[in-house]
Order: sequence, then C-alpha cells, then structure tokens
Amino acid sequence: MKRSFAAISTCLLIAATTACVQNKNRESGAVPKNINDRFLAEDLKPEEWVNRFEVEAREIFASRDAIIDAVKLSPGDRIADVGAGTGLFVGSFASAVGDKGKVFAVDISPRLIDHLNKRVADEGLTNVDVILSKEKSAELASGSVDAVFVCDTYHHFEHYSAMMRSIYRALRPGGTLIIIDFKRIPGESTDWVLGHVRAGKERFTREIEVAGFRLVNDVDIPGLKQNYFLRFEKR
Repeated sequence: MKRSFAAISTCLLIAATTACVQNKNRESGAVPKNINDRFLAEDLKPEEWVNRFEVEAREIFASRDAIIDAVKLSPGDRIADVGAGTGLFVGSFASAVGDKGKVFAVDISPRLIDHLNKRVADEGLTNVDVILSKEKSAELASGSVDAVFVCDTYHHFEHYSAMMRSIYRALRPGGTLIIIDFKRIPGESTDWVLGHVRAGKERFTREIEVAGFRLVNDVDIPGLKQNYFLRFEKR
C-alpha cells in the first residue's frame, strides 16, 4: 500500500508540474512546442486538411465572401496570403486583383505547397505564384506587395518577431496587413484554443505594432464569433 501510495503521489506530482509548466507557457505567450510538426510531416495528406478547412462548419469558410470583401482588394493589387494552407482564398484573391495583379500563396508545408501548385494549375490561375516559406521568413521580395493576409496563422509563427520583420520588408510603404486569428479568452474560449493559441488579441496587437505597424481598425465580420479581423498599416 505504501508503494502504491508513493507511486500515485509521484504521478500526481508529475501531472501537477506539467500543468503548471503549461499554464506558465500560456501566460508567457510561449509558442506551443512542435506546433508546426504535422504541417512539416512528409506524410501529410492535403485532402484531409481540405476536409477540415473548407467546410461550412468552419466559420472562416462560411464567412469567406465577407472576409474577401473586407480585405478591399482592387485590380492590379499584389497580395501575399501567408499561411495559404489549402488555398481557400487564393482563387478569390486572384479574381479580385485581375490579370495585372499578383497573388503570392505562401506556406511552410512542402506537401501543402504541392497541393497549392496543383490547385493553381487546375484552376488556371496565371497570376498566382506559390512560395515555400521558412520559419523566420515569408520569402517575399522587399517592397513586393501591397497587402499581406494572415488567416489563423499568426499563432503558428514560432519566430514571430523575425517573421514580422520579413513581412514588414515585403510590404510597400503604407501597405496593409490583415490578421485573422482566434479569440483567446480564459474562461470563455475552448480548451483547444487555450492550449493551442499562445496569446489573445491584445498581446498579438502589441507584438505587431512593435514590428512597425499601426492598427487601423478592428473589423466586424458578422459571421466571425471565434475569430477576430484586424487591419494594420505599415508605418
């Protein structure tokens, strides 16, 4: 009995310590360990992510038309979708900027890049370039875009300061940065959000402002309940 009690006590202590570390990481805004491993995996199946991302049950997908309208693209614009994933917004962006514009579909996942290349070819999107990014760089040329769109991806930036410097360089002066991410509110958000998303809107806003951007407005998209939409301008 003594041994069993000691073993149970040890397990409880380990569990408590693990929970304490997780809570401290959450409070400090630390990026969850290995957050991007599944996207970097060689055996990633893009079709599984299409079935996750491009369904009406996901509010981003259900609100995609309103989101595209709120980005406010014009013919001839150049926009980078950083964290393009399965390419949900790429075709609509390509249509909005027209033949004289350009869309850069950027992602860190080699397998999703393969999927994006196939999607671009199948849909005949001649004004779209697909770019494999790095952990610290979007791999965009300096001053090459008028807008950068980051949807449910900012919290995946493991080196967010370096990535934001990269995005800042890529934007022309006065360029637009759109950030859509999950609302993280202790006591209200789901356990998944609290464990997966390292910080809330206020902290992310401060980080982005430190990177050289000015918050223009917090855009109300009626269909977004779990996410927020922020528009920034490059100073």
